[in-house]
Amino acid sequence: MSFRKNKLTRPIFKWAKGVMPAISKTEEEAISAGTVWWDGELFSGDPDWNKLLATPPARLSPEEQAFMDGPVNELCGMIDEWKIMSQDRDLPPEVWQFLREKKFFGMIIPKEFGGLGFSNTAHSEIVRKVSSTSVVAGVTVMVPNSLGPGELMLHFGTKEQQDYWLPRLADGREIPCFGLTSPDAGSDAAAMTDTGVVEYGEHEGKRVLGIRLNFHKRYITLGPVATVMGLAFKMFDPENHLGKGENLGITVALLPTSTPGVSHGERHIPLNTYFMNGPLTGEDVFIPLEWILGGPEQIGQGWTMLMTALAAGRSISLPSQSAAAAAYCARTTGAYARVRTQFGVPIGMFEGIQQPLADIAANAYLIDAARRLTVAALDQGHKPSVLSAIMKAHATYRMRESVERAMDIHGGKAIIEGEKNYMAHMYRSVPIGITVEGANILTRNLMIFGQGAIRAHPFMLKEMLALSDEDKERGLADFDKHFWAHVGHSMKNAWRTFARGWTGGLAAPAPKDAAFTGHWRQLSRYAAAFALLADLSLLTLGGALKRKEMLSARLGDILSELYLLGAVLKRFEVEGRPEADRPLIEFIMEKGYCRLGIAFNGVLDNLPARWAAVLVRFLAFPLGVPYEEPSDELTSEVAAIMMRPSSQRDRITPDIYLGDRHAEHPVKDLEHAFELVCDAAPIEKKMREAKIKDPIAAREKGVISEAEFDRLEKVKAAVAKVVAVDAYAADIVSPIAGQHDQPYEPGGQPMHSREAAE
Repeated sequence: MSFRKNKLTRPIFKWAKGVMPAISKTEEEAISAGTVWWDGELFSGDPDWNKLLATPPARLSPEEQAFMDGPVNELCGMIDEWKIMSQDRDLPPEVWQFLREKKFFGMIIPKEFGGLGFSNTAHSEIVRKVSSTSVVAGVTVMVPNSLGPGELMLHFGTKEQQDYWLPRLADGREIPCFGLTSPDAGSDAAAMTDTGVVEYGEHEGKRVLGIRLNFHKRYITLGPVATVMGLAFKMFDPENHLGKGENLGITVALLPTSTPGVSHGERHIPLNTYFMNGPLTGEDVFIPLEWILGGPEQIGQGWTMLMTALAAGRSISLPSQSAAAAAYCARTTGAYARVRTQFGVPIGMFEGIQQPLADIAANAYLIDAARRLTVAALDQGHKPSVLSAIMKAHATYRMRESVERAMDIHGGKAIIEGEKNYMAHMYRSVPIGITVEGANILTRNLMIFGQGAIRAHPFMLKEMLALSDEDKERGLADFDKHFWAHVGHSMKNAWRTFARGWTGGLAAPAPKDAAFTGHWRQLSRYAAAFALLADLSLLTLGGALKRKEMLSARLGDILSELYLLGAVLKRFEVEGRPEADRPLIEFIMEKGYCRLGIAFNGVLDNLPARWAAVLVRFLAFPLGVPYEEPSDELTSEVAAIMMRPSSQRDRITPDIYLGDRHAEHPVKDLEHAFELVCDAAPIEKKMREAKIKDPIAAREKGVISEAEFDRLEKVKAAVAKVVAVDAYAADIVSPIAGQHDQPYEPGGQPMHSREAAE
């Protein structure tokens, strides 16, 4: 062992120290945040799929289900998203009061503090349901329960802080916000210039040692109405009052927004999506040391706090909203494609519509499968930071894809603003989801693989810590141990890759007694190839891989797709292997293989070490990287799922608000028209067989009965109501309308709705 360490390992150790960058304190805190779960299995190259299937599925308790059936549905019935956007620019006062009374702001706060004490699954389901009717309400509900004072207080607060603040947050006496982003620090939060200087000052009439804060925060959700804010700042002690040196690091404090020197109340307008969001500033704000979250003992631990909370929060909030949007698009677009006719047939019969509609259906199933798996892991106590980054980025990416395709299919119906437009609010909110809680460009290019390769890899973090050890001999000993274990792991993985690649996956393992054995084997094949490619990329590029962002992004895409596709197959098992879902699963898996193929080829075509790329191609893909799209026949079959009433359609789009508590609601009208159209299909079939298009003629010739004629008239009226769009008097739309020469229709009420010109 000493010969190996001194003669073989020592020169490698010296070389590695030169090519691998030292881990900064901020990077170490970010990497160490959260836990490793299924991402570690994927990085191993030999994931045990039985472990994945053994993960208990996400379930609501009876109490949580009752809350969904009661207060959540009641809340959905209170909201008019068009009125919020066009008139109120805010949730109505009665909605704010309802949120307080029913403790929507205290879902994650334990019952001992007056909260609801709900699971992560319930948190996710509630945000999903509310977001399906109102993005504004969804954001308002999710923020106090996500990255904010409540969650941070639970994990890091002192007992005194918890006893005081948590009951007040639970019952809505306090509205929280969290100040992190500033003009100089967006994605690079560590670059913040907000400061807190330790000095003596006056607090409640006494001279005490505290912190003088100066800060400028922006994009702060709930900021304009918040009564208490969590504040991240860089703490300094130039006179060394605390005996810890001058630079104390990023720290988090909790302070009332009524504190002298704090200014808030102004509002940002995020793309006319009027949830409360705005700047907060503080000038010479003095607070006592006891207001530091967790007390003075937590000075300098702010970054760890934020990363730990983010590891869980990003797994819930935006993935839940994305799941809502994807399911909403699938249900409404499938119904619209069935009721809207052009050239005498439903537009869903055109293959040009079927392609995007199939993609929408696939996204709805996939996002919700991954969301359920992730919150189930959270309920088991995991805080998978890498998987939370995957969920945030790829759920919102696929949400964007679904909304864009839904807009394309709806055409003019979706671009005319008004009460009858049920798509516009989803479309407006898409860039917000892409941007917040870590912009997707940063997350995809740097975090998913960059953090995953260190945090979830079985050896990489251990090797890097050994390289960073100030005691060189101890570092060498640790490096010797982990490096050669890494070599053995890589050699085994190269053999696995060869065996699975050259047999086309036939030699790859699959979970016992699971359906879709072939797909499980393919995922095992791709996992081995990914682990080998990741190792060779790290070996040949070292620290330079941080700057090869396009390569890192593609490697992250492979890791993400493996997780998402595994979640799809697990959902199929959890739901009892419904036979009707098999075409949809096949479509999703084939689309996934196509994405995997594009990502693998992207890395292999651009990896600077050409020998490594050739080696991976030889071992993993001797016949070339496969990436065929699903067949046209399968695509049409999947699209048809969303255009007919069935338990399958309901299963793909569960628990979204369909307007049933509103007297008038555009989605309620769409559902009604969809049911009537589908029920009348046999009548229309009789007319087609008789080669008669006009219902009146069909009635007169006895092809259809009087009752059937009446049903067709009801269908016609219901469809006309759905296809109609809003039009408003000019003086409502513009206060300067009268300055034009062309006369305008007078009056202050909306004019009659007109059918959209297609």
